[in-house]
Amino acid sequence: MNPQEYAELADRIRPAFMAKLREEKLPADQEEPLCRAYLPLADWVHGQKTVGKPLLLGVNGAQGSGKSTLCAFLQLILAEAYGYRVTGFSIDDIYLTRAERERLGRETHPLLVTRGVPGTHDIALGRQTLQKLFDPAGGPVAIPAFDKALDDRRPQTEWTEYEGPADIVIFEGWCVGAKPQAEAELSEPVNPLERDEDSDGIWRSYVNRQLQGPYADLSGQIDRLIMLKVPDMECVYEWRSLQEQKLAGKTALTDGKQRTMDAESLRRFIMNYERITRHTLAEMPGRADLTLFLDHNHQFTNPDTLP
Repeated sequence: MNPQEYAELADRIRPAFMAKLREEKLPADQEEPLCRAYLPLADWVHGQKTVGKPLLLGVNGAQGSGKSTLCAFLQLILAEAYGYRVTGFSIDDIYLTRAERERLGRETHPLLVTRGVPGTHDIALGRQTLQKLFDPAGGPVAIPAFDKALDDRRPQTEWTEYEGPADIVIFEGWCVGAKPQAEAELSEPVNPLERDEDSDGIWRSYVNRQLQGPYADLSGQIDRLIMLKVPDMECVYEWRSLQEQKLAGKTALTDGKQRTMDAESLRRFIMNYERITRHTLAEMPGRADLTLFLDHNHQFTNPDTLP
């Protein structure tokens, strides 16, 4: 995208872009740096789209990396600037219900009650949703939704509907496109949670098998994969902590119970994700179609190098 094309595109979508900034509760001075990153990125996605063929775009990034914000602006730009019918959802939206995870915890391993790792998602629901979104016959498609404050899936009456078919679907999540580890890599625990609560390795072996099977089948449908690469695990904790604070600020539960996490609970929660996050940070940049590197200030290291 040359400078003139960039300027023309930025001018054309500015009203919608500024509205999205307000919706995402981002300051107005973020318009220029976000445009500088997201407009070339959207143009790259446009270049990956084959005429007459839908595109499934996978977006991987650790907790707190900014996947949701990136995907929201990508959807906006692809629709406003290129005229695509575009929608998306997160792997978080297809978590198993609380009751389903509690049953899995009783039957397989107690750690599977905690949402997040492979094995705690309804992969069949994800495949069905994608199939309906790309169905040439079109029609309304209910997009699953999960309430993290309640730690349970929302009732289907609260799911949003998208009128298909879609040209582009953006599927994002912390383990989207993740690969399993070699069996030998599972032997040593990576943190106190694995050491104390999975000393026999049953939980991590189960999770790894899920990546080898149903999750690999779902990832195999992805046409292009973008990775948001965070600098290290400490950034994951810091940035996910900010998300939890925002969630606590807007959560008002009628029963008066606070279901967001304090600092200690959050650090334990992230330990569930640590093994796959570390593995993905090490191996995915070498195979993702596009890797966007973030610095410790949560900024792209050099947005001018984006496509």
